[in-house]
Amino acid sequence: MTLEPIQYLLGALSGSLVGFTLGLVGGGGSILAVPLMVYLVGVPSAHVAIGTSALAVAANAAAGLMNHARNGTVKWRCAGMYAGAGVAGAFAGSTVGKAFDGGKLLFLFAIVMVVVGVLMLRGRGDVGNPGAECNRENAPKVLGFGLGTGVFSGFFGIGGGFLIVPGLVASTGMPILNAIGSSLVAVTAFGLTTALNYAFSGLIDWPLAGVFILGGLAGSFGGALVAKKLSGTTGLLTTVFSILIFVVAAYMLWKSAGAVFGTAAGV
Repeated sequence: MTLEPIQYLLGALSGSLVGFTLGLVGGGGSILAVPLMVYLVGVPSAHVAIGTSALAVAANAAAGLMNHARNGTVKWRCAGMYAGAGVAGAFAGSTVGKAFDGGKLLFLFAIVMVVVGVLMLRGRGDVGNPGAECNRENAPKVLGFGLGTGVFSGFFGIGGGFLIVPGLVASTGMPILNAIGSSLVAVTAFGLTTALNYAFSGLIDWPLAGVFILGGLAGSFGGALVAKKLSGTTGLLTTVFSILIFVVAAYMLWKSAGAVFGTAAGV
């Protein structure tokens, strides 16, 4: 697959937007990365867009993780448990996802986004417990959420942050800022697992992934700084996160409808 120079420039711009989103809300990286790859950059194959974005988001999430670690917002034990359980799920999910029709995959992806956005808005007033930790009592819940999130992450070819953040909040009761920082461990692990699976099938555009990652490095640094400043406002980060999900989901539903219903709106 050969892209035009302007497409690589758009890839770098898209990467900066994704990196900023990852740093700001911990999720939304692949929520933005996949549609940006398909509809803005113009990658003709949904599966190549998914595989390439998985690699790029994993790298950008790692950069965002370093920023959050410096700010002390990562709960490492919880993050490790959640990510460890999810890697197996991500491998299984990505294996199934590669065999699924690309257009229908994007449509289902958007529906899941809407559901998660609603659940996040419902819990936006909960400030969480800053002292929340992972122990024997909540370990089964944390591991269960991690495994389930990993399956979704792999199936849709995403880092899964928009699922991981609410999953960490629900399973541990930690504040959303800690969930955002901790989620980046799992986003990195899930994204790499999915990317390796897609790479094995030749479904990654390596030059595009490179420029996407470079753009994301600057964006993730800025996003982490803004997240720290906004963290004191109860529910604000959650509301921003949810609105982002709804806007992108609506666009994806419109663009991918043709793959499901045979309408002119589809890609």
